[in-house]
Amino acid sequence: MRRLVEARARHLGFEALRVTRPDAVPDLPGRLGAWLEAGAHGTMAWMAERADQRAAPTTLWPGVRSIIMLATNYGPESDPLDLLLRKDRGAIAAYAQRRDYHDVVKGRLKELGGYLSAKGDARVKVFCDTAPVMEKPLAQAAGLGWQGKHTVLLSRAHGNWLLLGAIFTSAELEPDPPEADHCGSCRACLDICPTDAFPAPYRLDARRCISYLTIEHASPIAAEFRGRIGNRVFGCDDCLAVCPWNKFSQVARDARMAARAEFDAPPLSDLAGLDEAAFRGRFAGTPIKRTGRDRFLRNVLIAVGNSGDPALAPSAERNLIDAAPLVRGMAVWACGQLLEARACRALYERHGIGETDPHVRAEWRAALDRSGTPAETLP
Repeated sequence: MRRLVEARARHLGFEALRVTRPDAVPDLPGRLGAWLEAGAHGTMAWMAERADQRAAPTTLWPGVRSIIMLATNYGPESDPLDLLLRKDRGAIAAYAQRRDYHDVVKGRLKELGGYLSAKGDARVKVFCDTAPVMEKPLAQAAGLGWQGKHTVLLSRAHGNWLLLGAIFTSAELEPDPPEADHCGSCRACLDICPTDAFPAPYRLDARRCISYLTIEHASPIAAEFRGRIGNRVFGCDDCLAVCPWNKFSQVARDARMAARAEFDAPPLSDLAGLDEAAFRGRFAGTPIKRTGRDRFLRNVLIAVGNSGDPALAPSAERNLIDAAPLVRGMAVWACGQLLEARACRALYERHGIGETDPHVRAEWRAALDRSGTPAETLP
């Protein structure tokens, strides 16, 4: 049965398959509990709401006897760090430059699960980042790789460009041995982080992580992080891209997971002009669409402000009258970064007087203060 399932998995496009037991990570409840207690999950309330199921697979499904962990390669064609030098372009995380992996991988998991159920007379449940499953610790327990100091799964065969999926089954399958840690004394992933999101090796504080801030965080991004975000408009690949184990990685060849050319370094001026319809049309079927237009424009305008290019100022100015306060606020910030004091004051007199949203008013005050012409009064 194991050989049949592995052959089917390769046919479906999975890079690797390993098996573990549901009780293979006995310290998981304590590790998860400590992380949540520290508040390191930020506003991701869903991490805590079903923590009992997340920490114990048998709580999620009492019938599980074996867990099949599978990996899909999404290795990028070029070094994501190179794009950070092109300040007038938007940097999109490698996994998001293609079709939403939730859809692709989940479909393949269902097909493989159905195959196992038919051949092995076993019950199955499939998961791909859509349920309270701790995929990375389970993948390490199964031997797919190990969680590096950046907390992402690493493989000696594929680096860290892997997407994970899980099949819970009632079948009794022989488990694989866990993978040992091979990070050694390397600190590359910790040292490159622009926002110091790793308080210690193997610990991530999501509240400081650019991926969290640009994707999961729904509110305005704190001023202390904006400059460090650079031109990253969706996610961040820094800690992954710098890992030495990527010397063994391969470019993804899966046609259904191929990167889309229009997502490789899109001009910030184009992204800043997206209305709701254009945003949905451009990012349909990708992870970016799930974040929503307003949150994405917030990120784009931060990148515009970080560009240092006054020629991009009109891209920000057009958004000073956007319907969403989240967008207007970041448009004010971007203008304040790019324009001289007189021009910033003129924009305030044209658009800022009468602003009622507290966040946007605060951004106007800060922008004018930086320019040396404070706003004496705001209605």
